[in-house]
Amino acid sequence: MLNNFQKIAGVAALCEALIYITLFVLYGTVLAMPAGLDSAQKLGFLESHHNLLFFSNLLGYVVFGILLAVLVLALHERLKNGANTLSQLAAIFGVLWVGLVITSGMLANIGLNAVLKLSLTEPEQTRALWLNVTTMTEALGGGNEIVGGLWVLLISCAGLKAKVLAEKLHYFGIAVGVTGIATYYPAAGLTELFGISQIIWFGFLGVAMLRRHQD
Repeated sequence: MLNNFQKIAGVAALCEALIYITLFVLYGTVLAMPAGLDSAQKLGFLESHHNLLFFSNLLGYVVFGILLAVLVLALHERLKNGANTLSQLAAIFGVLWVGLVITSGMLANIGLNAVLKLSLTEPEQTRALWLNVTTMTEALGGGNEIVGGLWVLLISCAGLKAKVLAEKLHYFGIAVGVTGIATYYPAAGLTELFGISQIIWFGFLGVAMLRRHQD
C-alpha cells in the first residue's frame, strides 16, 4: 500500500512539472496581454479570454495544490524515519503552501467573474476591483514563493539527512528552495527562475519516486 502511494506521488510530481510547462506556454502565447492597452482594452482582453483564464487558474492553482498535497504527505512518510523533525517542519510548510495555492486559485477565478460582472453596471470601479484581486492573488501565491521555497529547502535537507533518494536531487532542491525564498525580493526574473527550476526538480523527483527499488 505504501509503495503504491509513493508511486502515485511520483506521478503527481511529474504532473506538477507538466502543469508548470503548460502555464508557461499559455502565458507566453495566447494569455500574454499586449503592452500599452488602456483599461477598456484590458477588460476586453479578460472578457475574450475568460474561459482560458478560468482554466489556467483552475489548473495552475487548484489542481496543482491537490497534487501537491499528495506529494507533501508522501515525502513526509518517506523521510520521517531518518529525519523526523526536519520532515515534520517541511510538512508544515508544505501544507501551508497547499492552502495558499488553492486559495489563490479560488480567489483568482471568483475575482475574475466579479470583475466581468461589475463591468456591466459600474465600469469605472472595475479597474480598482481587478487591481485588488490581482494584488491579493499575487500576495498569497503568485508574486512570491517563500513558503514553497521553504518546503523544497527543508524537504531537501531532510532527504540528505535521511539518505533517501539521490543526493544530487537534494542538493539541487536546496538551490531551488533558496531561489524560491529569494523571490520575496522584488527582482525581475526570480519568480520565473523558481518556476523553471521547479519544473526540473519536480521531474527529477517524480522519476526518483517511481523507481521500483526503495531507498
